[in-house]
Amino acid sequence: MKINWDYIKFGFLIVLIGFLFAFSSQRNAQRFLVSKEVIFLEDDNHFISYPTVNKLLIQNNDEVTSIAKEILDLNEMEHRLNNNPMISKAEVFVTVDGILGAKIKQRKPIARVAASTPFYIDEEGMEMPLSEEHAARVPIITGKTTTNYNSLRSLLLKLKEDNFLKNHIVGIHVQQDDNLILYMRVYDFKIEFGKPENIDKKFQNFKAFYQKTLKDSTITDYSLINLKLDNQVVGTKK
Repeated sequence: MKINWDYIKFGFLIVLIGFLFAFSSQRNAQRFLVSKEVIFLEDDNHFISYPTVNKLLIQNNDEVTSIAKEILDLNEMEHRLNNNPMISKAEVFVTVDGILGAKIKQRKPIARVAASTPFYIDEEGMEMPLSEEHAARVPIITGKTTTNYNSLRSLLLKLKEDNFLKNHIVGIHVQQDDNLILYMRVYDFKIEFGKPENIDKKFQNFKAFYQKTLKDSTITDYSLINLKLDNQVVGTKK
C-alpha cells in the first residue's frame, strides 16, 4: 500500500500547531498584568472617579501587577462595575501584552429632584444618586414627591436636547394634580405647562410668544404664561 506522505505531513502540522497554541496559551495565562487602563465613553464629566473604577476592577489587590492573568474573571469584574449606580454599561478586557482595560459608559442625569435626600433622574427616567465627583447642570424638580418621574422623561429630554430650552428653563414644580409649572433662568414669570403632553406644540407656542414679547419689549410685563390651551398662549400681566 502506497503511503500518502502529504496527509501525514498535514496531520503532523495540525498537531504541531495545536501544541504550540496550547503552550503559548498556558505561558500567556501564567503571566502577570502590567498595567490598567480606564476609558470613559461619550462624556468628559465623570460622576465616578478613576480610583473607584480601579478598586472595583482589582478589589483587594493593591496593584494590578500582582494579578496573574490566569485568575482573571472578566465577567465578575463587569458585573461589579455594572452594579455601580453611576455606570450604565461597562466592558472589561485584557490585551495580549497584559493591560487590564475597562470601557465605562456613565448614566446621564437630565434633572435633579429636590427631595429630603436629593437625587438625579437619568435619561431612562430612573433615579440616580448624586455624585461626589461632579454636579450636573440640570433643571431642578420640586413639589410633589410621589411623582412617577418616568412620566417626565420626554419633557426632560426635550429640555436637554433643545439649546433654547436648555439655556432658559431651570426649574419644574410638580403640583398635586401632576400639572407642571416651569421656571425661567432670567425672567420671573411662571409657565403653566399642564400635564407633560403635547410637549413639542406647547414649546413651539411658547417660543413664538417669547420672540414676540422680546421684540416689542413687553416680556417683563407678565407674571404668568399659560400653555395649557390648544393653539394659543395666554399671558397674565403683573
